[in-house]
Amino acid sequence: MPGRTFAEEKDYLTKSGAVQYDVAKGFVPNMRVPGRVFVNDDLSGLLFGELEACCDRGSHGGFLPAVKQLANVAALPGIVGRSIALPDVHSGYGFAIGNVAAFDMDDKEAVVSPGGVGFDINCGVRLIRTNLMEKHVAKHKETLAQALFDHIPVGVGSQSLFPVTAKDLDDALREGMDWSLRKKHAWKEDIIHCEENGRMMNADPSKVSQRAKKRGLPQMGTLGAGNHYAEVQVVEEVFDQAAAERMGIGTVGQVCIMIHSGSRGLGHQVATDALTTMERAMKRDAIEVNDRQLACARIASQEGQDYLAAMACAANYAWVNRSTMTWLTRNAFEKLFNQSAEEMDMHLVYDVSHNIAKIEQHEVDGQVRKLLVHRKGATRAFPPHHPMIPPDYQLIGQPVLIGGTMGTSSYVLTGTQKGMEETFGSTCHGAGRAKSRNESRKQLSHTQVLDNLKARGISIRVASPKLVMEEAPESYKDVSAVVETCHEAGISKIAVKLRPIAVIKG
Repeated sequence: MPGRTFAEEKDYLTKSGAVQYDVAKGFVPNMRVPGRVFVNDDLSGLLFGELEACCDRGSHGGFLPAVKQLANVAALPGIVGRSIALPDVHSGYGFAIGNVAAFDMDDKEAVVSPGGVGFDINCGVRLIRTNLMEKHVAKHKETLAQALFDHIPVGVGSQSLFPVTAKDLDDALREGMDWSLRKKHAWKEDIIHCEENGRMMNADPSKVSQRAKKRGLPQMGTLGAGNHYAEVQVVEEVFDQAAAERMGIGTVGQVCIMIHSGSRGLGHQVATDALTTMERAMKRDAIEVNDRQLACARIASQEGQDYLAAMACAANYAWVNRSTMTWLTRNAFEKLFNQSAEEMDMHLVYDVSHNIAKIEQHEVDGQVRKLLVHRKGATRAFPPHHPMIPPDYQLIGQPVLIGGTMGTSSYVLTGTQKGMEETFGSTCHGAGRAKSRNESRKQLSHTQVLDNLKARGISIRVASPKLVMEEAPESYKDVSAVVETCHEAGISKIAVKLRPIAVIKG
């Protein structure tokens, strides 16, 4: 049976606001709720172009555009509200990257899906402020880039700089940043300024396979490769002075450090293990999905509970990983500038998670419900006065860190009440890919990318120069257009714009 034409597909997508489209039920079979995509006019071209290309292929060639994946998620058992896509949305495994979906914990049919979290569990971003100014570090840029590169293990095969025993690993998986604090790799203030206080309490290391632990054991405190990075940035523009000052980043020219990394091989293996287990559970429980990549299990099932416990371990590992790199970063700055980290005010502004599922309370159809919120390539963005954000941010809302692509701007946003109502307290997480990694490798050379960065005054150190084509700015959407869309939609509010001066990549 022939598929629908592009014109027929578009009939299911209706512009319902200045920066949003609604996806009607019927776009794909068995949709239980509608979908909603937040995109402005510039970004909508990519969304529709991807859909049109899929229609032209007829059989899809094994590829599903993001809006189709969004709709397939809307067909999963137990989903409530809407299946939501943020403006950095692009095609992923099962769920699109940039997809948010919430499932009713009191619905016995409701599911948890590893595809709604991703393979890099708790990939996230943290921002460390300093009291240094750009004029203080400009002449040290190359030295600083090299110092960070020397201190932080980067690249595909990077390994820890200190010994980690099997017991250490189990303790870290269970305790998260509390373990880092005991090891003196974190400050008490770091924990307060971390989502979930850097520890998911339902973590159970016995639910993590030995293969996953074997992969994670040598990688604690490593940056990895791909889109992970450590950047030295400066405050370029302040949009919300009160919020910026509350976060301690209210001065133009102020130096900050952003670290983007996740759970490395351990998290990847946790996801892989769960997908295999859940495929069997689906057959047993007669769960049907539109896409086999949406393997899932009932939340209350043994498989569902085991995955959530293992996912929590991987999330804790990622927080420990970023904490360790923060400790290494503070050491590098201390040696270079001959001051203590405390003297340089190297406090953690905040640490956010991008790929995670959490039990939260949200209002749906006028009732407060306990939901399992999947955020894949999306950031929690709770509003002012929410009890789950730190006391010192109660008046401004949760800080939201939006990392740019290699060499482009990053942003700090704050959560809003409208976001709580419209997107389960979620917003974008970055720029979002516009080209596949394969396309990027074909169209760009690594020397061209590196030369462009140097020409813009950005010092860079990379472990694998040939991989940088995949992360070039040309491979991504315009991060400014993404955050402006979220700001216009009211689901988050722009506070600060940051500009990179030194980049460290795997």
